[in-house]
Parts: sequence; structure tokens; C-alpha cells
Amino acid sequence: MDHRWSLQRTPGEAGRAVVGTASHNRRSSDTPRRHSALASQETPVFLAGTGRAHPAEIRSAVRAAATAATDFSWLSRGDPVLIKPVLNSGNRFPYTTSPAALGGMIELLKEKGAGRVIVGDMSGIEHVRPFGDRPSGSTHHLMHASGMAAAVLAAGGELYAFEDGGWDGFCKEHPLSGSNWSQGLMMPKILQEVEHIVLMPRCGRHLLTGASLGLKAAVGYWRTDTRLEYHRDAATLHEKTAEGNTVPTLLNKQRLVLTAADKVLTTFGPDDGRVCQPEIGMVIASQSVVAHDMISLAWLLETRQAMPPPPWKLFIDRSRLAARIGNRVVVAWLSNLKTALDSETFTKNALRCIGDDRVLNHAYRVLGGRPKIALQVANDLVPRDLHERLSEMSTNP
Repeated sequence: MDHRWSLQRTPGEAGRAVVGTASHNRRSSDTPRRHSALASQETPVFLAGTGRAHPAEIRSAVRAAATAATDFSWLSRGDPVLIKPVLNSGNRFPYTTSPAALGGMIELLKEKGAGRVIVGDMSGIEHVRPFGDRPSGSTHHLMHASGMAAAVLAAGGELYAFEDGGWDGFCKEHPLSGSNWSQGLMMPKILQEVEHIVLMPRCGRHLLTGASLGLKAAVGYWRTDTRLEYHRDAATLHEKTAEGNTVPTLLNKQRLVLTAADKVLTTFGPDDGRVCQPEIGMVIASQSVVAHDMISLAWLLETRQAMPPPPWKLFIDRSRLAARIGNRVVVAWLSNLKTALDSETFTKNALRCIGDDRVLNHAYRVLGGRPKIALQVANDLVPRDLHERLSEMSTNP
């Protein structure tokens, strides 16, 4: 692919890429219209294009993609809604979910009649490790550091850290029968207090799992002991990621999955790496987390070609050995060195194409099959050639 791009270095090997060809600048006069008829067996995913990360443009694109993906008929006036972002650390977007996108979604939900809109997560175990009633770290602190808190509060939302409920603020839910989980998953009790869930992940690389998209965001719900089983019994970590999305609360309450991907973390992850900022960014929305992730991964692979790892770090970015060592380090943080040494061997996704993703491949089996995606556009900023490439990547994964 003959992308033109430039890179400005910033701390932590982050940078800004300009991805573009002449055809990338064509607008929707030659782009398929968003409301074309969909075959009954197709699963729609909507793209809204956006420019260079101006907050008003991001909010407009979020509104366009969300209202194309759902008519919000599931939302009755006064219903409480939980938005689940991704806040692995206190680093700013795209290492975490876009604050501008969160603000736009809160405003839209309020406009559609929502009562309380709660933004809740529990950060990665590098930063937050509650054991029993002994807190370690603070998701609230990271919400403020990332810029998420200011955007949420300004839009009229509430902040909630799942560790706020304490060790007993979680309840056991069971994934589908025959899953690779030996125990039930400990999920936050606050999910029982809301009627609906809107998932807002980010689009990024992950040093261990290969990618961090919608299905992977389920980890943020889990209590520390559930996260320990996830990383300790690592031979089926990818499969457990997909199965974690089959607990009843998520199946019954998750209404929309939306990612603002005007910036994409293309290397390493989750808290470090190069950032690609295309001339035209994407907001991706679907009611299906599986369909959403197929297009989100396609967009990650597309931008990754324009912002590859520097040669001297290519080994670490792709290395399965580094991922295996990293996973044992995580187990040691969650338990102790002996448990880490005795834990199962982890194998990282290669992710040369969508078909390499073990999380998605297992999600097809446990969440109703591989969807046939109808990729639609939700505004006039999606280049036709990009629409066609992403559609082709999802058709032939």
C-alpha cells in the first residue's frame, strides 16, 4: 500500500502519522449511502469519518455513527445507562477511550431520555490491584489523569470505579456452558442497577493479546481473582476473552458498541507505542460487538501499515516470547512468583489479518457465528476506497 505519511516523535515512542492518498480525499459523492437495504442475514456496521481530532468534529461523528447504528428505541425516559470505556492507565487517548467521544455519547444519551449516565471501569493491574479490602491504586485518579473525568462531568455523566464497591461489590456470573473458565466471573454489582450498557473501547495494539478492541474490554469488569484465572490459565486466554462476553448481563443489556478511532495505537500497547493519526479518522459503531471488532481490527491493520514499529523494536512488538514473559509477570503481580512460574504458556496472536485473531475466531463460535457484515457510511467523510478495503478485509478475513 502506497501511503504517504510523516512522523513527529513524542515521548514513549508515540507519534503522529498522516495517512493519505489522492483517493483518500474523495468524499461520499462516490461512497455507498448509509441507508441502503440490508439483507436479513447481514449485520450492519457504520463508519463516520472525522478530521483531525477537533472535539466538536468527534462529537458530531459519534452522533452520526450512533444514530445510524440504533434508533435508541431500547431507551425509555429516565433509564440509567452505564458506559464502559477502556481505561487501562492514566495515559491519554488513544491509550484510553477518547474523552471527546465519551462526552458526545453522554450528551446523546441524555438527549434521548437517559437518566443517570454512569461511566465505569477498573484499570489495569499494573496500576490498580485491589485484594480483599486492601485497595492498591485508584481508577478515579487515572480517570482524571487521562482527561476522561473532566469530559464526563462536563457532559453531565457520573464517574464510577468498580473497585469502589469493595471486594463484595462484585457478584458471580457464569459464561456459556462448556466454557474454558473454571469459575464464574466476578462482575460489578452496579451492572444490576442499570438498564443498558454502551461499550466504548479504543482501537489499539496490545503487547500480550495482539489487539485491544471491544471483546477484550470485558477484562475491565472483572475482579482481581477473575483476572488471575484469566492470566494464569493462559493457554486459553484468547478463548476466555470471547467467553467473558457471554455472561447474562452483557448479553441482555449491551446495546451499542462504538469506538472513536481518529487516533490508533499501532504498536506495542496497551500503555505505550506509536500513534497513527490519519487525515480522515473513523468512528465505528454497531449493535454487534463481534461485527464491530472485525471492522475495528481491519482499521488497526490498515493504520499499522502506515505506522509500523521502528526496526529496532520490531522484535518486541511481534515477539511471542516477550508476550509469554509479560503474561507471567502479570500473574506474579496478581499472585506470587511460584504461581507465575507454574502458569500455563501463553501464545500471542500473530494478527497479520483478521483471520489470525483467536478471540474473534472463538467469538464466532460462542456468539452466534461469523457475521456477514454490511459496512455502511454514516456521514460524508468516509473515503470510498477505504470503505471498500475495510469491507473486503472483513469479507475475506
